[in-house]
Amino acid sequence: MGLFDKIAVGRQASTITLGPAEAFAAIALIAVAADGYLADAEARALSTTLGRMHLFRSYSGDVMRSMMDRLLGILQRQGAGPLFDAALKSLPHDLYDTTFAVVADLVLADGALSDEEKGLLDDLYHALQLPEALAVKIIEVMLVKNKG
Repeated sequence: MGLFDKIAVGRQASTITLGPAEAFAAIALIAVAADGYLADAEARALSTTLGRMHLFRSYSGDVMRSMMDRLLGILQRQGAGPLFDAALKSLPHDLYDTTFAVVADLVLADGALSDEEKGLLDDLYHALQLPEALAVKIIEVMLVKNKG
């Protein structure tokens, strides 16, 4: 094992621990940043969406910003894969369909769907083991919601 292999192993050993709300927010963040960058409009849409949810009702603006800064830092340092895996481990099963619906809404909100975003929705659908009919229905509804 070379010197740089040891460094890479050390970076991978960093464990990500998330609470249920952080897990939900992490998956949503990964979705809006799936095309490689987080535009201001996407960040605002994410913040607005999360702010409306019961899950984040007790989060002040400062707490929400701190959580998103932490998640964005993890995403930048370790990548989407490790953050996604950690989020899936911490996401409560009763939020699976909600997570998919919110992510689909965020991804479809701008009217453009990149290959990365399609892949993310497909990966999320499989990872959450949602029934195909439910996933299709959610996507259809979000397409109607975000039309025009």
